[in-house]
Amino acid sequence: MKDYLNNVISIEDILIDRFVQSGNTCLDATVGNGNDIIKLSQKVGKNGKVYGFDIQEIAIEITKEKLTKADLLDQTVLINDSHTEVDKYIKEKIDFAIYNLGYLPGSHKDITTIASTTLESINKTLGLLKENGLVVIISYISHDGGFKEYTSVRSYLSLQDQKKYNIFEVNFINQVNNPPRLFCIENRGGKS
Repeated sequence: MKDYLNNVISIEDILIDRFVQSGNTCLDATVGNGNDIIKLSQKVGKNGKVYGFDIQEIAIEITKEKLTKADLLDQTVLINDSHTEVDKYIKEKIDFAIYNLGYLPGSHKDITTIASTTLESINKTLGLLKENGLVVIISYISHDGGFKEYTSVRSYLSLQDQKKYNIFEVNFINQVNNPPRLFCIENRGGKS
């Protein structure tokens, strides 16, 4: 069976599979329903660690239940707080980070990520990122405020020094209903 590159989640899965290794330290900045933290926890194994943030307690509870069922709770640290606080909780360098912007699927659409806090968090995450580490950001643009957040993130990323970061965007241009966009940031480790 052929795997298709038909959405940003398929690209995200390839990036996780290719770049996350056993023993890595990762960040899921927006835990949501726990799908990404499960993937990351499986990849890092018992010798790795995945920090997961969400401001909604229900997201943390759902994720904890899924991680427990999958026997992955030992390598995770779930934090019911804003992703703007990453530097408060994470003291070591990270290999990989993921953001799924927008709202918690199946929950209140009025509780969403917003540009100002997302940019603050991304900036702090870049400060924690190891050389050759990756940050993947999926920006859902069809909800209220989603396109504004996307353009803010895109503007911020376009200003980053190319000697320090390789940054690209994936946008499925022939799909309907405003498909989400994916950004990938690689820390080249260069100096300005």
